[in-house]
Amino acid sequence: MAKRVPVEHERFGVRWVDDFHWLRADNWQACVNEPERLPEAIKQYLNSENAWCEARMADTAELQSTLQAEMRGRIQADDDSLPDEEGPWSYFERYQGDDEYPSYWRQARQTPDRQHLLVDLNVEATGHDYFAPGEVEYSPDHRWLAWSVDTTGAERHSVRIRDIATGQDQDCIPDVESVCWGDRQHLFYTRVDDDLRANQIFRHVLGSDSSEDVLVYEEQDPRFACSVWTSLSGDYVFISSDTDDQSEVWYIACADITASPVLVEARAESIEYSIEHQAERFLILTNADGASDFKIMQAPCESPSREHWRDWLPARPGRMVLDVYAYQDWIMWIEREDALPRICYTRSSGVSASGQRVGKQDAGAMPIHHIAFEEEAYSMSLEPLLEFGERRFRFGYESPSTPEQTWQFDMATGERSLLKAQKIPSGHDPSAYVVKRLNAPSKDGELVPVTLLYHRDTAIDGSAPCWLSGYGAYGSSIPASFAGNMLSLVDRGFVYATAHVRGGQEKGRAWYEAARFGGKHHSIDDMIGVGRYLVSENYTAAGKIVLSGASAGGLLVGAALNEETELWGAAVADVPFVDVLHTLLDDTLPLTPGEWAQWGNPLVDQQAFEDIRQYCPYLNVQPRAYPPMLVTAGISDSRVTYWEPAKWVAKHRQLRSDPAELLLKTNMHGGHFGEAGRYASLAETALEQAFALKVMGLAAN
Repeated sequence: MAKRVPVEHERFGVRWVDDFHWLRADNWQACVNEPERLPEAIKQYLNSENAWCEARMADTAELQSTLQAEMRGRIQADDDSLPDEEGPWSYFERYQGDDEYPSYWRQARQTPDRQHLLVDLNVEATGHDYFAPGEVEYSPDHRWLAWSVDTTGAERHSVRIRDIATGQDQDCIPDVESVCWGDRQHLFYTRVDDDLRANQIFRHVLGSDSSEDVLVYEEQDPRFACSVWTSLSGDYVFISSDTDDQSEVWYIACADITASPVLVEARAESIEYSIEHQAERFLILTNADGASDFKIMQAPCESPSREHWRDWLPARPGRMVLDVYAYQDWIMWIEREDALPRICYTRSSGVSASGQRVGKQDAGAMPIHHIAFEEEAYSMSLEPLLEFGERRFRFGYESPSTPEQTWQFDMATGERSLLKAQKIPSGHDPSAYVVKRLNAPSKDGELVPVTLLYHRDTAIDGSAPCWLSGYGAYGSSIPASFAGNMLSLVDRGFVYATAHVRGGQEKGRAWYEAARFGGKHHSIDDMIGVGRYLVSENYTAAGKIVLSGASAGGLLVGAALNEETELWGAAVADVPFVDVLHTLLDDTLPLTPGEWAQWGNPLVDQQAFEDIRQYCPYLNVQPRAYPPMLVTAGISDSRVTYWEPAKWVAKHRQLRSDPAELLLKTNMHGGHFGEAGRYASLAETALEQAFALKVMGLAAN
């Protein structure tokens, strides 16, 4: 039991007491980078919770080892990525044996048998308690390699620039989030400030001290975060500053790399856009002009402001345009309709079907082609090749039962070829599993897509336990990807269900907008509705559902636990965003100002304050029985600070009226995404699955 130190809060005339405010360290910024600086009382409490978790799960130690071995058996130990070819070189990643991290290599395209190691991240990880690879980018002249790592879990990367010929690192730049090359001498990067906000773009000259780097762009509004990248054409560096519902893009021509950035279009309320370059025009993916599901527009590079934007791919309600890429003569994009993705492409210059010559500005006259699949639920990704003159691209395909396949597609001929299929060393038969897409009614009658995976031998008679996961925020859609790790539960009789609740964009932009601000209850209602539907259709039974969610998905879990008492048999909440009101009232936290565009600003908006107070999981824990719960946290987590899950568990211990298992596992040297290694991360998954099997009475299986 955590000690209680009442702290009174007041807003809009409402007073309330927080007994566990003391778990928020005053020096939390320092603790993110140096966890050992955590105040002793807080450290002792978290360590005691860790010891309690370990003790209560000790009887599953053998099961956890078995689960880890199963999951590891599905990972190919020796594995090379497909090569990325550009100019005279091919670049690829390699895993070998027990490697936690990849090594990066290149080979001459003319002599592929001669391979050159660029950087081995397993060697670089030596001596670090935490190590997460960032970006690896080679310079346009193929002489230099910029590679970054995070050694705290706080997502503050250090970038090193390596001379490929000598293997020696020449420069080091701290506190970086993203990086890209402008030309062979200049590197652009996003710097994170003391409050962990990515608000500055710098230009670095090779061989110079990073203290001399030039500030190219600085964002003054704490709601916005910056990023920087180079166009596929290699002609432009783009700088973007974004929040949930607004964006602004600047560009620098690589031919004049030291020039000041030029604004494309000033930010405007509820207008989002991103930029791609092709020849003398920019392609603009935007929701402007009421295109809530987005469309593609075009504008001349010399005058790209909004008055010059013209439709290229007009909006169509229900068809969500997700990403657009451009080659010299081709345009490719991904769109989603009815919760399923497809890849589209067209030639942007050449001869149309009618025999007329078509120029790039008239690209809409060319026929549009699609790539789609027949499974009920699947995931696709589009991977452009690096050379701008290409006519081929790669795409990934997978489903909950089908391991990832990477295909190469020739847009000129329509031919596709399988380049690589994910191997499952321990064996895998996709036909042994059933994949289904259902539609479950929510409280207001809205139909919520649900992706199901279960073994063909699992009886659908209400006897099966169910692992039900969801997210429902920021417009993030959950793909129907291969559920490799979940197969350990599915093979033991679980039904694995993903609820595509409102807050994502599975059914278009309106699906997201419905759960913003005061609409958050729709996500919660959707999750409960899915649970009830699965019971009514005999996929599981009340009391047999393990509710699961991470980060904002943890908010979904916490709120659903408070509102529904009969359905849930257990809950697993990873780094859950559960202390919503206190976090959104604290504008000193890194993400809070940007979060207001998602949830509302309770500092100044009384309605937002009331809405958030109504569903905030932490504030609404009740003195009653709750199901068994496993909760995780990370000291270096700057997205969902460690004290949110810690306070939530402490309050449950204070109020709940039952002896059900309640466990908190805090990573004392990690951040939001837990352990980063490909094998090390399996221990966390095995703990969660062993917990689910234990509370469902299946630990002996």
